[in-house]
Amino acid sequence: MTNTSQYMLGRKKYQRPQAMLWADNSGTLVNGLYIPNGFEVNADVSAESDESLFDQFMILSDDNRSPLDFSPQRIENRKRMANGRMRSYHIADKLTLSTSWDMLPSRAYSLRPNYDLETGVSDSRGNRSLEYTSDGGAGGVDILNWYENHKGSFWVYLAYDKYSVFGSDDAAYGNLPKYNQVIEMFISDLSYNVVKRGGSTYDFWNISVTLEEV
Repeated sequence: MTNTSQYMLGRKKYQRPQAMLWADNSGTLVNGLYIPNGFEVNADVSAESDESLFDQFMILSDDNRSPLDFSPQRIENRKRMANGRMRSYHIADKLTLSTSWDMLPSRAYSLRPNYDLETGVSDSRGNRSLEYTSDGGAGGVDILNWYENHKGSFWVYLAYDKYSVFGSDDAAYGNLPKYNQVIEMFISDLSYNVVKRGGSTYDFWNISVTLEEV
């Protein structure tokens, strides 16, 4: 299954999508929109569906998230010539991305959200007694579970203003409400602490993560 643009539109609560989406695939470009293949974690899939398509991506919450901290690394071989001039042999540019969440609910919903396969909307959406992250993005346990189940690399979809990805014409400037970068990365560091335990709903977690481009 390839998700529709309608599903992705339904999964964003505000004008722009959540800043990060993690996926097991690089997705498909549909009408200029990057859409991951397969079913989202906690989607309302039937028992007859292809299990290889289950849990293929996860949308992360923007609640109490720190800035996305990008650190480009230029991999090169520098050598000084006989005349004293430095020469550089460029190999590749790679990114390191760090971010964290403060007081993030340990779960996004009180029960499994069962996102509708057509609309992307959970039955609990809009019910503050059942929906704990304001944008329906992943809670702390979801992030930790993804880390524990992904020893290798996966794909990180990023939604921030980098219009140069789309070219240099006027149309390139109209892609703000989209995921504009898809990068293969792995988690190089993750830490979390349980700040406050809830009575019957959820705990508050602080969680930080660092990702490195492959």
